[in-house]
Amino acid sequence: AAVELLKDHGHELPSNTTLLMAVAGALIGTVAFSGSVVAFGKLQELKFFRDDAKFRFAGQQKVNAIVFGAAVVLGLVIALGHVFGGPALTLFFLLALAFGAMMALPIGGADMPVVISLFNAFTGLAVALEGFVLGNSAMIIAGIIVGSSGTLLTLMMAKAMNRSVANVLFSNWAALASGEAQAVTGSLKPMEPPDAAIQMAYAAKVIIVPGYGMAVAQAQHKIWEMCKLLIERDVVVKFAIHPVAGRMPGHMNVLLAEAGVPYDLIFDMDEINEEFQTADVALVIGANDVVNPAARTDKASPIYGMPILNVDHAKNVQVIKRGKGVGFAGIENALFFADNTRMVYGDAQKVAAGLIQGIKDLG
Repeated sequence: AAVELLKDHGHELPSNTTLLMAVAGALIGTVAFSGSVVAFGKLQELKFFRDDAKFRFAGQQKVNAIVFGAAVVLGLVIALGHVFGGPALTLFFLLALAFGAMMALPIGGADMPVVISLFNAFTGLAVALEGFVLGNSAMIIAGIIVGSSGTLLTLMMAKAMNRSVANVLFSNWAALASGEAQAVTGSLKPMEPPDAAIQMAYAAKVIIVPGYGMAVAQAQHKIWEMCKLLIERDVVVKFAIHPVAGRMPGHMNVLLAEAGVPYDLIFDMDEINEEFQTADVALVIGANDVVNPAARTDKASPIYGMPILNVDHAKNVQVIKRGKGVGFAGIENALFFADNTRMVYGDAQKVAAGLIQGIKDLG
């Protein structure tokens, strides 16, 4: 954009308004870039990004405000003072990069879908501003569409988590908890795929809750193949989607659509939550925090108040899980220890293959 701006104006200096929009676009775009890099590292569970607590310190928001303020002031100096030297521009971009990273680093992985949506909105806004600078209608239109849709999605997802966007950005799950969380009692009760297959095959209604574990294993095709076998046996099958399931907005919807699951079998949380109490089996595939009943019952829990899928209301719960690890919120899930829950350990795709074979063996 900077090259195009210089080419269009030659030696003629652009207006201050044009320069201000260029600087604003550069600032927002750079913040979105560095923040997105951090978000990528968290979603990939890279070792450096795993421990959110190590990036939190006293007075953190003040430091972030100072860095952002310095970037804004330097941007104004560049735009209004016509200071286009290398040192000023380099420092400006370094400050913007630092702020984007510092803003995203302390945010917990459970909040990443909201943060990604916000950075998408930032990217759209940056493109729109640069479109105004260059007089490029295509960039303006594309930027406005991306920015507005990203903003809307951010607000909707934050609402689905019962939190504000400011709360996501300037707080964290750990900071929200107060007091000592309720201890999780009971034991994990394993179940083998053939037994799980029998339970589902003789059920009247099965509700499937996909999560990140399904995405990692790329198990959506096998899961849909299993569902078709159940439907042939006159079992009612439905999919329940939590707004922040997976690693990005709409993650589960995209995977299910890719597998060919009909849209009329896919339901949002608000549409299907009341149906869990009539379900014979609820099958959870790699989801964790979004089905944790502590969000309803434990005021000291870091996820208290977050709307969840009422999986624990089903008659029987099966959980496909790779291991015994906790979710992004870093807490144990009371659902896994409930009397009506059975754990089916293993890679989701391999477990799904075992379920398919188990259903076929029943004839």
